[in-house]
Amino acid sequence: MTYRVCFVCTGNICRSPMAEAVFHARVADAGLDDLVEADSAGTDGWHEGEGADPRTVAVLAEHGYGLDHTARQFQQSWFSRLDLVVALDAGHLRTLRRLAPTERDAAKVRLLRSYDPAADGGDLDVPDPYYGGQDGFEDCLEMVEAASTGLLAAVREQVEGRAA
Repeated sequence: MTYRVCFVCTGNICRSPMAEAVFHARVADAGLDDLVEADSAGTDGWHEGEGADPRTVAVLAEHGYGLDHTARQFQQSWFSRLDLVVALDAGHLRTLRRLAPTERDAAKVRLLRSYDPAADGGDLDVPDPYYGGQDGFEDCLEMVEAASTGLLAAVREQVEGRAA
């Protein structure tokens, strides 16, 4: 049975596609690509149908990640098919938990940086780089990469638990 993860930010053109690309790479490197699927979406539909921000694509490519992406808005009906919904900041976390149709669905929503043991427990947001320069996208990638290691370990545990 496939374990499904969806990364969610606001517009689905910067942070969430970056997290999706990095996590895809981690899953492939771990040999879990037959067992784990990841995608991304936005809490809002502002950029639906658009590709990722060119700065996101450039930073990912510069660090060896590929991305084929079209922005879309997260839909409440998706909760039933998802195992984990990963919010990129506290605002997304609140929005997604309010959108969740059941308590069980709300419990599926976690902050990405909660998987980074080095992250400051008081601020687990991945800041939105959209209105800044290239440095913001680099910082975003660093945070995403740091959290992806712990996220992969947690997902691997869930996948192996299903197989047992």
